[in-house]
Amino acid sequence: MFSTKCLSPGFSRFLSATTTHVAQSLKGTPAVVIPVADTVVQSPPATLTNHSLAKIVPTGNLVATTKHFGKTQVRFSHTDVSMPDFSAYRREVSQDPNKPNTSEISRRAFTYLMVAGMGVTGLHAGKNVVLDFVSTMSASADVLALAKIEVDLTTIPEGKNMVFKWRGKPLFVRHRSAEEVDDVRNVDMSSLRDPQEDVDRVVKDDWLVVIGVCTHLGCVPLANSGEFGGYYCPCHGSHYDVSGRIRKGPAPLNLEVPEYTFLDENTMVVG
Repeated sequence: MFSTKCLSPGFSRFLSATTTHVAQSLKGTPAVVIPVADTVVQSPPATLTNHSLAKIVPTGNLVATTKHFGKTQVRFSHTDVSMPDFSAYRREVSQDPNKPNTSEISRRAFTYLMVAGMGVTGLHAGKNVVLDFVSTMSASADVLALAKIEVDLTTIPEGKNMVFKWRGKPLFVRHRSAEEVDDVRNVDMSSLRDPQEDVDRVVKDDWLVVIGVCTHLGCVPLANSGEFGGYYCPCHGSHYDVSGRIRKGPAPLNLEVPEYTFLDENTMVVG
């Protein structure tokens, strides 16, 4: 603060009181300007000494100021700007900002329920799409109809082979004689390319059931042919015995044996 005691009376009349406005928040404080008095009392001339300074008594409207060059410009902030009101968009439970919001838990539970429901629905729809796509690559209706077939064994004489169609493939059913069974069971296992016992390839000794597809390149062998009396593939010269085992030629494996069961002595079900 600037003191008037160190100034001469003639200079003091040029002093005036001013305040500057400082903006705080959105409310303004009007500046106060104290006008200078029209009449200024003249003090007698005196020497400014420590003793005389103590006797000087200021007269008139003398007010301290931080400005030495008269009144300053006063600027006011905008007081006509109003804060936005979102009351129309708020829920009734959240209108008062001083009260706790008790609906948060219920709204959160509703959100979780909706997310879980939509997730389950999406998974179910995706599963149906995948199943429909996979079903297009499955076997056709006519092939599924032949998934299982019944074979009347009374129509196959001993020592003969009959061919059936099963799942789009030829099925060989052979009624073996006792001599043929003894012959294939006396074979040295070390001489076989794909060693397999005859008892492991049949359910009953006198019946052989194999898929008539050569294991070399998928040709169909001829029954009751070849050097071993079983099956012979004329395409590349593969020979199989009466047990369907490869004995000679380029085929690497024995003929495949499907699943089959006997319903009775005269009926067999394949598949």
